[in-house]
Amino acid sequence: MRILGLDFGSKTCGVAVSDPLFITAQGLEIIRRDKPNHLRKTLSRIEQIIVEYEISEIVLGYPKNMDDSEGERVELTKEFMEMLERRTGLKVTLWDERLTTVAADRLMMEVGVRRENRKDYVDQIAATFILQGFLDNRSMGLN
Repeated sequence: MRILGLDFGSKTCGVAVSDPLFITAQGLEIIRRDKPNHLRKTLSRIEQIIVEYEISEIVLGYPKNMDDSEGERVELTKEFMEMLERRTGLKVTLWDERLTTVAADRLMMEVGVRRENRKDYVDQIAATFILQGFLDNRSMGLN
Protein backbone atom coordinates (compact mmCIF):
# COMPACT_ATOMS: atom_id res chain seq x y z
CA MET A 1 0.00 0.00 0.00
CA ARG A 2 1.09 3.55 -0.76
CA ILE A 3 -0.20 7.11 -0.52
CA LEU A 4 -0.78 9.25 -3.59
CA GLY A 5 0.08 12.97 -3.55
CA LEU A 6 -1.55 15.36 -6.03
CA ASP A 7 -0.91 18.99 -6.94
CA PHE A 8 -4.09 19.94 -8.81
CA GLY A 9 -3.81 22.91 -11.15
CA SER A 10 -5.91 24.51 -13.86
CA LYS A 11 -4.34 22.48 -16.70
CA THR A 12 -2.06 20.01 -14.92
CA CYS A 13 -2.00 17.61 -12.02
CA GLY A 14 1.37 16.79 -10.48
CA VAL A 15 1.58 13.26 -9.13
CA ALA A 16 3.78 11.71 -6.43
CA VAL A 17 3.66 8.39 -4.58
CA SER A 18 5.00 7.27 -1.23
CA ASP A 19 7.21 4.28 -0.69
CA PRO A 20 5.43 1.26 0.88
CA LEU A 21 6.68 2.22 4.36
CA PHE A 22 5.23 5.76 4.08
CA ILE A 23 8.64 7.40 4.68
CA THR A 24 9.51 9.10 1.39
CA ALA A 25 7.66 10.67 -1.51
CA GLN A 26 8.79 10.27 -5.12
CA GLY A 27 7.58 12.35 -8.02
CA LEU A 28 5.86 10.24 -10.64
CA GLU A 29 4.47 12.37 -13.47
CA ILE A 30 2.42 15.35 -14.56
CA ILE A 31 -1.01 14.71 -16.02
CA ARG A 32 -1.82 17.44 -18.56
CA ARG A 33 -5.15 18.51 -20.04
CA ASP A 34 -6.12 21.02 -22.70
CA LYS A 35 -8.94 22.71 -20.80
CA PRO A 36 -9.42 23.25 -17.06
CA ASN A 37 -12.79 21.50 -16.83
CA HIS A 38 -11.87 18.43 -18.93
CA LEU A 39 -11.09 16.05 -16.08
CA ARG A 40 -12.15 12.68 -17.49
CA LYS A 41 -8.66 11.69 -18.67
CA THR A 42 -7.07 13.07 -15.50
CA LEU A 43 -9.36 11.02 -13.28
CA SER A 44 -8.90 7.95 -15.46
CA ARG A 45 -5.11 8.20 -15.23
CA ILE A 46 -5.30 8.65 -11.45
CA GLU A 47 -7.42 5.49 -11.24
CA GLN A 48 -4.76 3.60 -13.23
CA ILE A 49 -2.05 4.83 -10.85
CA ILE A 50 -4.15 3.78 -7.84
CA VAL A 51 -4.33 0.23 -9.16
CA GLU A 52 -0.70 0.07 -10.33
CA TYR A 53 0.77 1.37 -7.04
CA GLU A 54 -1.84 -0.11 -4.69
CA ILE A 55 -2.81 3.30 -3.33
CA SER A 56 -4.72 3.31 -0.04
CA GLU A 57 -5.12 7.07 0.49
CA ILE A 58 -4.82 10.34 -1.44
CA VAL A 59 -3.31 13.64 -0.29
CA LEU A 60 -4.45 16.62 -2.34
CA GLY A 61 -2.75 20.01 -2.22
CA TYR A 62 -4.98 22.67 -0.64
CA PRO A 63 -4.26 26.03 -2.31
CA LYS A 64 -5.08 28.54 0.42
CA ASN A 65 -3.85 32.10 0.02
CA MET A 66 -0.89 33.31 2.06
CA ASP A 67 -3.26 35.27 4.33
CA ASP A 68 -5.11 31.98 5.04
CA SER A 69 -8.14 33.02 2.97
CA GLU A 70 -9.72 30.75 0.40
CA GLY A 71 -10.07 31.79 -3.23
CA GLU A 72 -11.46 30.30 -6.43
CA ARG A 73 -8.75 27.60 -6.62
CA VAL A 74 -9.86 26.25 -3.23
CA GLU A 75 -13.42 25.75 -4.48
CA LEU A 76 -12.18 23.99 -7.63
CA THR A 77 -9.90 21.80 -5.52
CA LYS A 78 -12.76 20.83 -3.22
CA GLU A 79 -14.88 19.89 -6.24
CA PHE A 80 -11.98 17.78 -7.56
CA MET A 81 -11.62 16.15 -4.14
CA GLU A 82 -15.30 15.16 -4.21
CA MET A 83 -14.87 13.69 -7.70
CA LEU A 84 -11.84 11.70 -6.52
CA GLU A 85 -13.68 10.34 -3.50
CA ARG A 86 -16.70 9.32 -5.60
CA ARG A 87 -14.65 7.67 -8.35
CA THR A 88 -12.02 5.95 -6.22
CA GLY A 89 -13.75 5.29 -2.90
CA LEU A 90 -10.53 6.37 -1.16
CA LYS A 91 -10.06 8.88 1.63
CA VAL A 92 -8.78 12.21 0.30
CA THR A 93 -6.95 14.49 2.72
CA LEU A 94 -6.45 18.16 1.89
CA TRP A 95 -2.92 19.35 2.68
CA ASP A 96 -1.71 22.95 2.78
CA GLU A 97 0.32 23.51 -0.36
CA ARG A 98 1.38 27.12 0.23
CA LEU A 99 4.89 27.76 -1.05
CA THR A 100 5.35 24.27 -2.55
CA THR A 101 5.57 25.67 -6.07
CA VAL A 102 8.05 28.30 -4.85
CA ALA A 103 10.11 25.59 -3.15
CA ALA A 104 9.98 23.41 -6.27
CA ASP A 105 11.12 26.31 -8.44
CA ARG A 106 13.94 27.14 -6.01
CA LEU A 107 15.10 23.52 -6.00
CA MET A 108 15.23 23.46 -9.78
CA MET A 109 17.26 26.70 -9.81
CA GLU A 110 19.71 25.17 -7.34
CA VAL A 111 20.25 22.06 -9.45
CA GLY A 112 20.60 24.06 -12.65
CA VAL A 113 17.34 23.38 -14.49
CA ARG A 114 16.95 26.08 -17.12
CA ARG A 115 14.09 28.51 -16.56
CA GLU A 116 12.30 27.54 -19.78
CA ASN A 117 12.37 23.85 -18.73
CA ARG A 118 11.09 24.29 -15.17
CA LYS A 119 7.41 24.19 -16.17
CA ASP A 120 8.03 20.61 -17.31
CA TYR A 121 8.75 19.53 -13.71
CA VAL A 122 7.33 22.05 -11.23
CA ASP A 123 3.94 20.37 -10.63
CA GLN A 124 5.48 16.94 -10.10
CA ILE A 125 8.01 18.34 -7.63
CA ALA A 126 5.27 20.34 -5.86
CA ALA A 127 3.22 17.13 -5.51
CA THR A 128 6.29 15.48 -3.99
CA PHE A 129 6.65 18.31 -1.46
CA ILE A 130 2.94 18.12 -0.59
CA LEU A 131 3.12 14.37 0.00
CA GLN A 132 6.44 14.53 1.87
CA GLY A 133 5.05 17.18 4.23
CA PHE A 134 2.06 14.95 4.92
CA LEU A 135 4.29 11.89 5.49
CA ASP A 136 6.64 13.77 7.82
CA ASN A 137 3.70 15.11 9.81
CA ARG A 138 2.19 11.64 10.01
CA SER A 139 5.45 10.05 11.19
CA MET A 140 5.54 12.54 14.08
CA GLY A 141 2.04 11.44 15.04
CA LEU A 142 0.48 14.80 14.19
CA ASN A 143 -2.09 13.48 11.65
